[in-house]
Amino acid sequence: MELNAAVPIGNLDPDVLVRIGVAAVLGPLLGLDREMRGHAAGLRTHGLICVSAAAMTVSVIALYYQFEGDGESRMDPLRIFEATGGFVGIVGAGLIVFARGRLHNLTTATHLWLTAVIGIACGAGQWPLVAICAAVSLVMLTLLTVVEGEWSRDRRIGGSDRREREE
Repeated sequence: MELNAAVPIGNLDPDVLVRIGVAAVLGPLLGLDREMRGHAAGLRTHGLICVSAAAMTVSVIALYYQFEGDGESRMDPLRIFEATGGFVGIVGAGLIVFARGRLHNLTTATHLWLTAVIGIACGAGQWPLVAICAAVSLVMLTLLTVVEGEWSRDRRIGGSDRREREE
């Protein structure tokens, strides 16, 4: 069996530390809202998905550049999105529940997908994308929760306006 050359632990790259470190900080931060609201996927789940996606991306990019010069490589680094999407889809499907006429954990499942994309962007070192997505995510989860509380309809299938129910 032929393997790629191992990277010695002494070659620890500060750029890799930053990429994984940012994912390790942002992932749990993104899960904070879900944790505070008692949803199934909170700090740890968001943190692990973000770090996993970042590490997978760093690894794929490094392998791509390592094998690029051999002339025989057919590596496609874009498959990282495919693999991450499949995995997060499985986790999200396990979270989404329909009970008593209500859909539960849909926002949590979709937020895990965004967390994975942010992890991929961290691994790729795409800092403007990381900053924009993290900010948008935090605003959506906090600000839109307030807006939903004020103006949303009942989330039950066929539900009525909240004001109608109170009258």
